[in-house]
Formats: sequence, structure tokens, C-alpha cells
Amino acid sequence: MTEEWRKAGERVRNWGRWGEEDQLGALNHLTPERIAYAATRARQGRTIQLGIPIDAYGPQGSSGYRRNPIHLMSLDGGDAELAGFLEDWGGPTEAQVAGLYRHGPMRFNDDYIMMPLQSSTQWDALSHVYYDGLLYNGYPAASVTSFGATRLGIERIAEHGGVVGRGVLLDVARHRGVDRLEPASVISPQELDAVAAAQGVDLRPGDILVVRTGWWTRFLETRRHGEWFAGSPGLSWRCAQWLHEHDIAAVAADNPAVEVIRPEDGVMMPLHMLALRDMGMPLGEIWDLEALSRDCAEDGVYDFLLCAPALRIPGAVGTPISPIAIK
Repeated sequence: MTEEWRKAGERVRNWGRWGEEDQLGALNHLTPERIAYAATRARQGRTIQLGIPIDAYGPQGSSGYRRNPIHLMSLDGGDAELAGFLEDWGGPTEAQVAGLYRHGPMRFNDDYIMMPLQSSTQWDALSHVYYDGLLYNGYPAASVTSFGATRLGIERIAEHGGVVGRGVLLDVARHRGVDRLEPASVISPQELDAVAAAQGVDLRPGDILVVRTGWWTRFLETRRHGEWFAGSPGLSWRCAQWLHEHDIAAVAADNPAVEVIRPEDGVMMPLHMLALRDMGMPLGEIWDLEALSRDCAEDGVYDFLLCAPALRIPGAVGTPISPIAIK
């Protein structure tokens, strides 16, 4: 098995395809002409949110190397009421607030958020996963340091304009006639072809593929993040060749990792290795595709303008996003 997925990596590897210094990978498929065509898929101006709430009640739990976001207020209405007491109390922050409030009726609220960059709806940067000591395009894994990713950081995608193009939904759960796939279900490349044919949608070079398993609804029902993660269905690593042949720019799904979580053929996360490290293809995880699924089923249109820009965070290996489908 190990040799089989490694041979697949050799077949789909895009290293050098767009130059030795390339740091965009498959997003090079998003040419100006293809983005312009994608804009024509916004026919009615109807927008559909594909991101989950960024809050403390998400799928990461409260421990581990990823945790749910924490939202805190740094200034609120109660502070305005107390402003008079801050005149001769506290430090420079309190003095600053008291000074601002001294000159006229303007008051304001302020807040901030603490979160792992991949704890919510997100893109993986190409620097996120590697094997054999190498990242996409042959960059050394050591180029990701404690200061951040000096190569293949998420800012490379953000500076390119993010991820904007023609989105195509392949609704695997609806095709199977279920609300969501069974735990650990594997989606094959043959099934992707079957779903596309049944939906009457064609795949074009530069498309952003969005795969619905229905698995997000399992978390909403149970709120058991460990069970949700461990049982996740998803794409087989054998879909890598299919994605490569179709010149897909990026792929996203409504599960924790796009691919099936259960080690397929004894290897953990082989599609991550093939997509991010070999193809240079960003993976989008934890998307909410329920409203999009209903909309596409109602009008029979499964393509749309997809806007999912990355945050410009130098050196980051992932980014939270709030993707929007425009139909």
C-alpha cells in the first residue's frame, strides 16, 4: 500500500510545472479568463454563506493542539458607564479611555478573538503538510520555522487574490439518497463522476470542487467533537488522480479533513500528502454546505461564483475563512 500511494504521488506531482519558485500550486489554474467566466455564474445575485460560526461551540473541543475560538470584549457599554471612575484610577489604558470619553458623547465597543487558524471553516496552506522532509515544489520542511512558514505561507494565496473562481458542488449525500454519509464512508473517483453526471454539471479546468457528505449535521446534532472527527467520511486518496486530471484548483468539504479520517489502507491522511505536498492543492475543511445543497437541488444548478479569500497572515500554515457562494 505504501508504494501504491507513493506512485500516485509521482503521477500527480506538480513540482516545477509553474516554475521552480512557484508557491501557489494548483491555484495557478485560476487564470484571469477562468475567474472572469466564474463571475458569469452569479446569475441572480443570491448569496449563500458556507462558513460555520466562529465561536466557542465549534467542533474542536476545549483541549488539544486545536481548540475552539474564544471571543472577548475589550471595551463595552458598561465601561462607558464607569468612565468617570477611571479619571484617577488604573494605568495608561484606563487613562486613555477616560480621555476619549471626556470630549463629547461618542462611545464605542471593541473586541478580539483568540483561535487556532484552522479551528473553524478554513483553508490549509501548502506549508501545512509534508513528508520525507519536503513540502510542495521541493521546498524543505525546515523552511517552516518557529517564526512561521518562510515558504508557502498562506499569505502567498492571499496576495494572489485568495481563492475566487467557479465553484462546483458535488452532493454525494443527496446522490446516495441520505441526509449524511455513514461513518467512515469512502468516496471514490468513480462516484464523483457518477454524481457529476446525475447532476448534469461539467467540470472545467480551474474549478473549485465542493463535496457535500452531510457530516456537518452530525456534529450539530450530537456536539460530540471527538466522535465527529473520528467517524468522518470523505474522499479516498485515490481521488487525487481524478483531481489532477480535471485540473481542479482547490477542493473543500463539510467534514474535518476533506478525506476520510479512518486510515485508508493503513496510511493516515494520504490525500493530504498527495494534495498539499505533491499537487500543491489547497484543502478546505469544515464548510457548512446544507443551505447550498438545498438551493442547488431546488433550481438544478450546481455551479456558482465562489469567493473564499484567505487572510493575509505572513507565515501562517492555514487561515479561517467565511466563504460565500453567489448564484
